[in-house]
Amino acid sequence: MQLQVMNSPFNQEQAELLNRLLPTFSESQKVWLSGYLAGAAAAPIASVLGVPSQQAVDGSASKEVTILYGSQTGNARGLAKKAGSTLEAKGFTVTISAMSDFKPNNIKKVKNLLILVSTHGEGDPPDNALTFHEFLHGKRAPKLDDLNFSVLSLGDSSYEFFCQTGKQFDARLEELGGTRLYPRFDCDLDYDEPAAEWLEGVVNSLGETKGGIPVLTQVASTQTVESTYSRTNPFRAEVLDNLNLNGRGSNKETRHLELSLEGSGLSFQPGDSLGIYPENDPELVSLLLEELKWNPEESVTINKQGEVLSLKDALSTFYEITTLTKPLLEKAAKLTANSDLQEILNDSEKVKSYLEGHDLLDVVRDFGPLSSSPQEFVSILRKMPARLYSIASSLTANPDEVHLTIGAVRYNANGRDRKGVCSIFTAERLQPGDSVPIYIQQNENFKLPANPETPIIMVGPGTGVAPFRSFIQEREETGAEGKSWMFFGDQHFVTDFLYQTEWQKWLKDGVLTRMDVAFSRDTAEKVYVQHRMLEQSKELFQWLQEGAHVYICGDEKHMAHDVHQTLIGIIEKEGGLSREAAEAYLADMQQQKRYQRDVY
Repeated sequence: MQLQVMNSPFNQEQAELLNRLLPTFSESQKVWLSGYLAGAAAAPIASVLGVPSQQAVDGSASKEVTILYGSQTGNARGLAKKAGSTLEAKGFTVTISAMSDFKPNNIKKVKNLLILVSTHGEGDPPDNALTFHEFLHGKRAPKLDDLNFSVLSLGDSSYEFFCQTGKQFDARLEELGGTRLYPRFDCDLDYDEPAAEWLEGVVNSLGETKGGIPVLTQVASTQTVESTYSRTNPFRAEVLDNLNLNGRGSNKETRHLELSLEGSGLSFQPGDSLGIYPENDPELVSLLLEELKWNPEESVTINKQGEVLSLKDALSTFYEITTLTKPLLEKAAKLTANSDLQEILNDSEKVKSYLEGHDLLDVVRDFGPLSSSPQEFVSILRKMPARLYSIASSLTANPDEVHLTIGAVRYNANGRDRKGVCSIFTAERLQPGDSVPIYIQQNENFKLPANPETPIIMVGPGTGVAPFRSFIQEREETGAEGKSWMFFGDQHFVTDFLYQTEWQKWLKDGVLTRMDVAFSRDTAEKVYVQHRMLEQSKELFQWLQEGAHVYICGDEKHMAHDVHQTLIGIIEKEGGLSREAAEAYLADMQQQKRYQRDVY
């Protein structure tokens, strides 16, 4: 946009200068300048150019905010970036950092702190929050009497320790003398609205605390060069191929799904994930509607924007009906005259037991009828969350495509066959030519080394193989010369060696340096990837000493835990270290981002 002299208070020379300068500004710079001019018109213009005013020198109106995030999958990181952009647009000076990159002792210098953190596994901090969490809860944590803080915690209410890490940070910062500038918000999987409400409250509180901060109506754009498609605005990707990777006779069904990204503008790096919004099993929806005895075509409003769907479509595409949460049971108890549900809610062990292996149909059958309308019923349900999968392809090797490796989940619980929502949606109902809503989830905690000559060790049994297919495709395309070592495991060599021909070709071509495999059901005694690692402990430790990066992908509770303990054992034995020193060695690797995990 060109400034016209005839329509402005500027002379020709001023207009020419502005027309040369303005196009070089970023959106946040333009917003900052407009706020500065609106709120501080009387201040010396020299301060815009970086010359400090007396007010800035004496610090009486400090507007510095530190944002620390702990994120396993990237949600907290994304929200931290949005919060930073919003605060910068309001005239604040913002520092954003992963907790793992922040020097814990520097917490003493911080005046305004925002914590955005997820909870992982059974109430644990994410990997990149471990060191900071340990420091803050340890004896060396300093008094923080001058600190203003607020916490946004992310979690999943279907887990027992919902938002536990955020709650711990919030309580500990208060114990150390900090003052809440805004109450903690605990967010479930559908976190956008509560996160926005929290940020608005934080911004207002910071404005009250510091005073004189111009309130701007414009917010800096964070999407200036990114795709318009996101978690809240998914892209409908066409299915190009959908294959079963397992051979005939296998106990498993693992789908290789190829999707087109053409026209989306979406991009990703090896290590990132893809979110899919699935649809519920039509059979389960039908059974639920039969039990509810309501008209499937009755209209229900599904969101604050007033969007309307039929009850059947809402239960099929919009609401979660397979995973139960304690908040859902508490709301359902208010809709039924059956006292049995309330009795369960009064006993934490009974709640935990009922949540496992039951779904919404069980609730309706066990505790119905529900004295409510269809609208009241759906209002107690959670929005269908996306399911995240590690991307199994390189965009460099497969332009405009994204590949996934998805294990079909089928099991029997409480007398009924159950199905994984997204995995069975993929396995049974997605055909080439269909389309599915998707988005890219960046994962900065699972990335190839910046130096292509760095050795890498990859541990990924079963579908945990997915990101390593992406890693090796990328390294092949870019000509990376660093050594690479893959540990893969599954049940049977003949039927379950996922992507076997590709691995064999990469070994032959030298793209993959070596591969060790473990097929647990092919031998009398079960052999897993950690056993193969122990067999090669001397060489594996040598790779670590040479600076190798170690990556683990797959089941957290069993495999990743066992591999973690095995690594400590190898370091202890081959390095001649005490157990404590070996643990410190691995913790140091994690701090250096040489030990990264994508676990679930």
